[in-house]
Amino acid sequence: MQWIKIFASEERAANTLTENKPQLVVANGKRICLVKHEGKYLAVSDRCTHNGESLSKGKVNHLGEIICPWHGHQFNLKSGREIHERSADLECFPIKVEQSGFYLGL
Repeated sequence: MQWIKIFASEERAANTLTENKPQLVVANGKRICLVKHEGKYLAVSDRCTHNGESLSKGKVNHLGEIICPWHGHQFNLKSGREIHERSADLECFPIKVEQSGFYLGL
């Protein structure tokens, strides 16, 4: 696994990311949807497995699910699982925070 530095620090990530508001991040050419939910950072593929819509344009509900803006498919941000099993699950990516920065694992 390769760790890609996304932010210089956790403080920078906290100041950039708004709770429950998806943010598009491109790392090594891969589109990632990054979300801060209940104070935790979660990362999934930005591409809806149903029709390819950008999930960073969607919404996050109180259950920690990202909802595709196109047809409303819901994915659990922790597991990537599509809640109603109508489409394939999302790829999830680990996050680690160290003194040297905020990293995304690819």
